[in-house]
Amino acid sequence: MPSEKTSEKNSEKTIEVTSEILGQFLAYLEVERGLSQNTIESYGLDLEQYINYLYLNSKNEKEFQREDIINYIDHLRDKGYSMSSICRFISSTRAFCKFLLIERHRKDDPSETVRLPKKWEQLPKALMFDDVLAILTTRVDTKFVLRDVAMLELMYASGLRVSELVNVEVDKLEMDAGFIKVMGKGSKERLVPVNERARERIKKYLKELRPVILNNKHSPYLFLTNRAEPMTRQRFWQTIKAYGQMAGVELSPHTLRHCFATHLLEGGADLRSIQKMLGHVDISTTQIYTKVSTEKVRKEYDKHHPRA
Repeated sequence: MPSEKTSEKNSEKTIEVTSEILGQFLAYLEVERGLSQNTIESYGLDLEQYINYLYLNSKNEKEFQREDIINYIDHLRDKGYSMSSICRFISSTRAFCKFLLIERHRKDDPSETVRLPKKWEQLPKALMFDDVLAILTTRVDTKFVLRDVAMLELMYASGLRVSELVNVEVDKLEMDAGFIKVMGKGSKERLVPVNERARERIKKYLKELRPVILNNKHSPYLFLTNRAEPMTRQRFWQTIKAYGQMAGVELSPHTLRHCFATHLLEGGADLRSIQKMLGHVDISTTQIYTKVSTEKVRKEYDKHHPRA
């Protein structure tokens, strides 16, 4: 039975819950399903918050019903969670319910008839090129500026996911050829182009800052913290947020990835090529960027046509 502790944080009541069943589920995802550590961590965070919500409403992780899932989805919407975050929660809950059935903790699946909402009702935000340029030319007063600039340039140059960016290894760089090998979702490796500007930023970081950070230590990872450890997604989010504020641009962790795809498409790139570079398994995921570009065309039409 989970232990619990009631607390107040930002005027919102929470319960610190330690669930043995949740721990077993996460171990199952790793051992039986072979999911990536990033996916397991994301599922764990989603379900910890959901179980907390259940306990605040006198329920628990073995006895919730479909209505509880729907109510929690409405709760997430009210708190301003993105559509993609809500979709991930539903996926987490579906996997958890199947586990509860397998382990005979319950005889029904309350998530069975819960459908994913249209994930892209809210279009990804793509900045104008001038805004991206402002970010890439901004210099925050930090001794790690060479690292930060290299990361930002690489993300926009190659459209990497944050998790891919922070896990890039030095021996995966093919500087002369202008490519980088990236380990994406499902442990699938792909080859992504890197432009000259990004390569120059990386070379400068490798020559002038990375050896200082390492201080005779060794690490296979390209981008390191002051402790010579690989960057975390959370730390990079803090970094990109600081650069966005300095440039006067609102950023999210995936903004530069969205800009990479949208700007390529607007420049005439083939959708299949963009799909390959982004590492999308299904081209329908890539097709969202055609909708983004269509929205931009519509705005330009409404703005400039004399009869619009």
